[in-house]
Amino acid sequence: MDNYNLFNRKYVIQGLFIAIGLILLSTLFYIQVYSDKYFLSAKSNVLRPIYTFPARGVILDRKERVLVQNEPVYDLMAIPNDVPEFDTVALCQIIGVDTVRFRKNFRKARKLSRYQPSIIEKQLSVQTYQSLSEQLSRFPGFFVQSRTMREYPDSIAAHFLGYIKEVTSDDIKNSEGYYRSGDYNGKSGIEKYYETFLRGERGVVNMLYDARNVPKGSYAEGKFDTAAVSGDQLISSLDAKLQKLGEQLMRNKVGAIVAIEPATGEILSFVSSPTYDPNLLVGRQSGTNYMKILGESNWPFNPRPIKGYYSPGSSFKPLDALIGLQEGVIDPNTTFYCPGYFMAGKQKIRCEHQDFDIALRRGLARSCNTYACYVFQKLITQKKYKNQRIAYQDWYEKVKKWGLGSPLDVDLPFERSGTLYTAEQYNKLYKNRWSYSTVISLAIGQGEMAATPLQMANIMAVIANRGYYIKPHLIKSIGKNHVIKKEYVKKNYVDIDARHFEPVIDGMQDAVNASWGTAIASRIPNIIMCGKTGTVQNSRGKNHSVFIGFAPRDNPKIAIAVIVENAGYGGAYAAPIASYITEKYLRDSITGGRAAEVEWMKKQVVLPPPPKPKVKPGAKLTDSTKKDTTGKVPVSPATPVKRVISDIKPINSTKQVTSTK
Repeated sequence: MDNYNLFNRKYVIQGLFIAIGLILLSTLFYIQVYSDKYFLSAKSNVLRPIYTFPARGVILDRKERVLVQNEPVYDLMAIPNDVPEFDTVALCQIIGVDTVRFRKNFRKARKLSRYQPSIIEKQLSVQTYQSLSEQLSRFPGFFVQSRTMREYPDSIAAHFLGYIKEVTSDDIKNSEGYYRSGDYNGKSGIEKYYETFLRGERGVVNMLYDARNVPKGSYAEGKFDTAAVSGDQLISSLDAKLQKLGEQLMRNKVGAIVAIEPATGEILSFVSSPTYDPNLLVGRQSGTNYMKILGESNWPFNPRPIKGYYSPGSSFKPLDALIGLQEGVIDPNTTFYCPGYFMAGKQKIRCEHQDFDIALRRGLARSCNTYACYVFQKLITQKKYKNQRIAYQDWYEKVKKWGLGSPLDVDLPFERSGTLYTAEQYNKLYKNRWSYSTVISLAIGQGEMAATPLQMANIMAVIANRGYYIKPHLIKSIGKNHVIKKEYVKKNYVDIDARHFEPVIDGMQDAVNASWGTAIASRIPNIIMCGKTGTVQNSRGKNHSVFIGFAPRDNPKIAIAVIVENAGYGGAYAAPIASYITEKYLRDSITGGRAAEVEWMKKQVVLPPPPKPKVKPGAKLTDSTKKDTTGKVPVSPATPVKRVISDIKPINSTKQVTSTK
């Protein structure tokens, strides 16, 4: 019996050891293989990654002058578990923040992790850092991490450059592990479009800590550390001097300037007005400044060169004339009779002049609406088409090749396509009952047609090149190896024979240089400028002033589009501004007495009328809502005329269309 009990005890004890062993093995397997929890916890108490931030890539102009660079800033960091009691008020005074904000940030850091470093206060200046570094030993657990912040030496080209802000949760989620909380990325402009090139690569130092949480230096003497790699340098196509002059000329005006080098498609000037100082959107006050700019009138954040919608007006006439020449419905000697208007059914399109018998060259120079309408009529009523709707769709396809009605895919985010209706859209609009006379306003660049200033400048680049364009772009090369994208050397042809361009260019030359031309305000001494004015109807105020052109006539170096909202005739503001920009680029200076004209133009105030105050029925007029009996037009900033697709409505068959010169 005793032997039997001893035998049973032996197996019970063995079973207990086996069970305990299995439990230990399974726990060990769970800790080491199945779960990362304990590994990460141990690692965080021994090895901690300290990230080093790369400097963003510098952006230069076409002559390698700095447009945006970096300056050092410092983030105050803390490891909450390492922070004993300290003089909060003293630290807050040194870094220039209130104690309420500081304590809120510290609580947030402690909640996030007691053992990992967290940002307590961002973007301390060099001066603040110098004061803090002298006394940082008084505050155990706190340290400073350096990074860079953008700086804009000339405070220009805000819409082109864009701005950066702290990443959002969506940015982090979509970055494939690159971004972390507290990082920054581009939100608009070149900063956004070229983010992956500009941001560089983050570095890391694997800092070793002992059991008391005291740093002991880099693990394995830095063998596994990586250095931060700065972002790529970008050389832009922009000319800083030209950009600065354009912004000065457009001060206290609403509109845009786009200048392109025709041979390369490089954008020389990208002006959107009103603009803002890009330096306001960096630093600790950037959030406050952003909201202030957002609340200003005339939408300073709106990049009008790629988002503004404007009817091309008479600046569209050279394009349509070239299609007419290519189709053979006109030749340079084709003459039409202009009694001062064109009748399209019951609709009368008025012209500024009675030119009587007029041919192509003079028709373009005089911006004759009647001539343009005859060309459009002949294109849409060609007998080779089964009906006018089919003819229109073919015309639509030809116009689209010039970059109208779709984005040009410039290297900026948020570019809009413009407006150009297809035959099918008109079929739905008019229930298949329409003809050339229904859409005759297209002949003079109005009706269901709207273009961005970039598209208008690109049309001029096509004419300057006699039949093709290079995709417009703002960055010439990327990185130390000066990489150029392949699409920026490809020629995009519009299928117009080169021989047809000369008679059209003759008319555009006369528009500027003949005594009876409509664009004489754009003349440049000893330079042959070819151009076209446009006075674009605006249902919500004074007409917009438009000019498009290129220079010199032979071997053109610059194509340009200028739009000044609510400025009246194209020759009043847009044409002279275009001539100053063109001369500055070609000669690097403004010659003779024209320099005084430039200074005069800089001081002119041309702003949209203020919105009418909304007064409830029966309410008394206060000082701010009383009618102005002086008859003077206010010149203070006001809400602009906003052009959207819904503003462009079909022309009523009984409505008269006025001149768009």
